[in-house]
Amino acid sequence: MNTEQKTGFFSNLKSDLPASIVVFLVALPLCLGIASASDAPLFSGLIAGIVGGTVVALMSGSPLGVSGPAAGLAAIVAMAVKDLGAFEVFLLATVIAGVIQIILGILKAGVIGYYFPTSVIKGMLAGIGIYIFWKQFAVALGVSKDSFKELIFSNPGELFSSANGGTLLITAIGLAILILWEQPFIKRQGFAKLIQGPLVAVLVGVGLVFYFTQSGIFTFSESQLVSIPVPDSLAGFFGQFTLPDFSQIFNSEVWIVAGTIAVVASLETLLCVEATDKLDPQKRVTPTNRELIAQGTGNMVSGMIGGLPITQVIVRSSANIQSGGKTKASAFFHGILLLVSVMTIPTLLNMIPMASLAAILFVVGFKLAKPATFKAMFEKGMGQFIPFIITIVGILAFDLLVGIGMGMAVAIVQILWNNYKVPYHFDPSSYKEGEPITIEMSEDVSFLNKASIMRTLNQLPDDAHVIIDKSKTKNIHTDILEIIEDFKQNASTRGIIVETINFKSKKEQIDPVSAFGEVILKNDVSLAKKKQQKKENGERPVSNVVTAES
Repeated sequence: MNTEQKTGFFSNLKSDLPASIVVFLVALPLCLGIASASDAPLFSGLIAGIVGGTVVALMSGSPLGVSGPAAGLAAIVAMAVKDLGAFEVFLLATVIAGVIQIILGILKAGVIGYYFPTSVIKGMLAGIGIYIFWKQFAVALGVSKDSFKELIFSNPGELFSSANGGTLLITAIGLAILILWEQPFIKRQGFAKLIQGPLVAVLVGVGLVFYFTQSGIFTFSESQLVSIPVPDSLAGFFGQFTLPDFSQIFNSEVWIVAGTIAVVASLETLLCVEATDKLDPQKRVTPTNRELIAQGTGNMVSGMIGGLPITQVIVRSSANIQSGGKTKASAFFHGILLLVSVMTIPTLLNMIPMASLAAILFVVGFKLAKPATFKAMFEKGMGQFIPFIITIVGILAFDLLVGIGMGMAVAIVQILWNNYKVPYHFDPSSYKEGEPITIEMSEDVSFLNKASIMRTLNQLPDDAHVIIDKSKTKNIHTDILEIIEDFKQNASTRGIIVETINFKSKKEQIDPVSAFGEVILKNDVSLAKKKQQKKENGERPVSNVVTAES
């Protein structure tokens, strides 16, 4: 029983309310920044934060997890909005993705994250990080995205000469603040837990915009500042919400995007859940199937009213834990604070420079694709590094779904190749006549080992004494046993003596295929007698041992 069940939703308000304020201050700039990185309306990021903090928090079984728009989905959103042609069509895909997540939760697919190789997951996060990092250069320079794409490779000199000096300065100062806030001597200070780096960067950015504008040093266009609607009434506020375009329900591209969002959002959520549970001082365990249902419901609601897709997010969840949050009440109240701020202070939010959000996203992108990750994956060997790199290349060259598919394909091919290869090889030049050759089968031998085992058996020299040992084998495919049986039957034509160990006798061979799909082989009685004679004479010849591993 967790603490929430013991004490109730409102019994830890003295801890949860202060934590909710910190999470709100972290979430506000991130909601805006992720919406910017997603090429979506900034208001949609705030909607997602509100829904994640209220609807998902109430339904979730995670005591400390906080949900909202995620940087990991920014690439999908940006590409999908462009491909689908309208944000309203994308909202429909978000609603469908929510339905898929609910179905996954009902089907108890909370273990889905375990079926994706770590190399592909880390490649996905690194690819997203590079994508986010790259997209912020236009914002940091204060130029349009079209100008940036046109000039970055053809005429970078003109690009930098047309940059807004005020925007560049705000970006640089924001980055300096964020890097400073990560230093141990700052982290140890009490105020650093209450006032997070992203909030400081945003507040300083607002101050600089005001100073530059009033002094006339720099000017800023509307596109260089946050722009969310300012309602003149409660009815005007609710009129800002956008409905999905249900007329596209039979559009196959919508369903492809929905499936992609459902899978990636579920993976990111499940990975975050695992990380958050590890950080929880009370070591409570989140029910993953319930979490998928909660996230799916959140995405349905968010998509229905114009919000971005939602996942549980580690930055806000860890801020919640570090700030002393005890139950999911802290996540709920952070959502309420977001709602109140959007309703009451939109004019103040519109003073935030986009450059400050770019600085925050530079750091987010760097953390997702930091050099240490590349180094760690390389040190794990090519088996991990190649799928990791292929996933990144696929995401950057095509899109997120293709990148993940490419990474998975490479990982699966590697598994098949490793199963195809049997790490034993008979070298005829090293064979000493008269010495037996022992082939030790591994625990699991599949049909993928057929070619290599046949190749090895064909390489055995004539007139050899071969011992095939299955003592350590738990599962062996029927095809392999048939190969060994054929080899035994034809061995006499090459003068080869074949001895099998731990293969069942003919008396036990009632059914040629056992419960494990094994064909029962008959031992050669004469060979058994010869072996017994050697044991009685105390002879123990040196063996050429060959190990067969799947």
